[in-house]
Amino acid sequence: MGNSIAIDGPAGAGKSTIAKLVAKELGFIYVDTGAMYRAMALYLIRKGIDRNDSAQIEKACEDADISISYEDGKQVVLLFDENVNDYLRTEEVGNMASISSANPKVREKLVALQQKLAAQKDVVMDGRDIGTVVLPDSKFKIYLTASAHVRAKRRYDELVLKGEKADLSKIEADITERDERDMTREHSPLKQAEDAVVIDSSDMSVEEVKDAILAEAEKRL
Repeated sequence: MGNSIAIDGPAGAGKSTIAKLVAKELGFIYVDTGAMYRAMALYLIRKGIDRNDSAQIEKACEDADISISYEDGKQVVLLFDENVNDYLRTEEVGNMASISSANPKVREKLVALQQKLAAQKDVVMDGRDIGTVVLPDSKFKIYLTASAHVRAKRRYDELVLKGEKADLSKIEADITERDERDMTREHSPLKQAEDAVVIDSSDMSVEEVKDAILAEAEKRL
């Protein structure tokens, strides 16, 4: 049985950034759940499944075997033991992933694969329902959050740094709307696990958040 760290929280809280840093520090595998959905999409494309045929998607996804490992310090997404990293970022795969990921059966299959991965290896996983649905038995759950304004400002700064135009008030309104949508959706809503450690990163640096999680991990894992 592997050790796991489950990180949940709203959009823009820095979950992926923190999860990758913590995983690297501990020698755990960072499970990129989004990449797993893309690998599923690639599998469906290779099977010749019509992205609008829900019944065929549901039937085909049952046979998929997707996992994640590291080779030479680089994350490798495996589809039936084949490294498919080079195929995951195409527009075709992205379009299929966007549609197929909304299928409850696809999600059910990938949650099962993520749970299998966590049972075999030490992992750090982030998302909206990792501690409540995907890894409910994890010994260390974190709910990472920050105020909507702080999260909007972080996104605003990212866009400005790229030379793109950005409207801080609109970004904040969008984040608030997404929070509401994520928390009230029917399937696997964003929810803080009862036994999660809450970390509000509004006034913390990335390093401070990482160090706080590592200190807590020493007590729990």
